[in-house]
Amino acid sequence: MPGNTKQASWYYWRDKSLFLHIYLQPRASSDQIIGLHDDCLKIRLTAPPLEGRANKYLLKFLARCFKVPEQRIIITQGEHSRKKWVCIESPVDLSMLEQR
Repeated sequence: MPGNTKQASWYYWRDKSLFLHIYLQPRASSDQIIGLHDDCLKIRLTAPPLEGRANKYLLKFLARCFKVPEQRIIITQGEHSRKKWVCIESPVDLSMLEQR
């Protein structure tokens, strides 16, 4: 829950929604969360940055990480940029935040 989780430069809470600042590296050799990079959470994905495929794949990847349906995740800023803000509505699994 938001009250139990600390804030950081790369994420914050607004009510029950979690906002993540992400640095996306598309066309990587594997899908993985790397760690922090310039006040962003760096994520590598195998999807190419063509026709929105990397963004769609990012939503699926985050849905698996936070155990929510894809419909509860949206890109709020930076859709055409490597740096983007993503909103996750009522995430279930917060273990990824605790590991960082």
